[in-house]
Amino acid sequence: MFSLHLISILIEAAVMILGILIGLKNKSYGWLIALTFGIYVFYDISKFFVLIIPQNVLYGIFFIASISIFGAVYKIYKENQ
Repeated sequence: MFSLHLISILIEAAVMILGILIGLKNKSYGWLIALTFGIYVFYDISKFFVLIIPQNVLYGIFFIASISIFGAVYKIYKENQ
């Protein structure tokens, strides 16, 4: 499980980088994807290294990630209409 968790974090980081690259191409949804997966990376690293972060903070940033990915998917949907 240790290696699977680490691989998952690396994949999330790669998606975050791809989101940044999309954002640099003037696609605003790329920044939202990068934000979402940046939060996922932070969240998983906090669990991986057993960082002491208040649960309310984790819930708050996870909520922001949910709103962010919703916004990204909505922008992609609207762009392809």
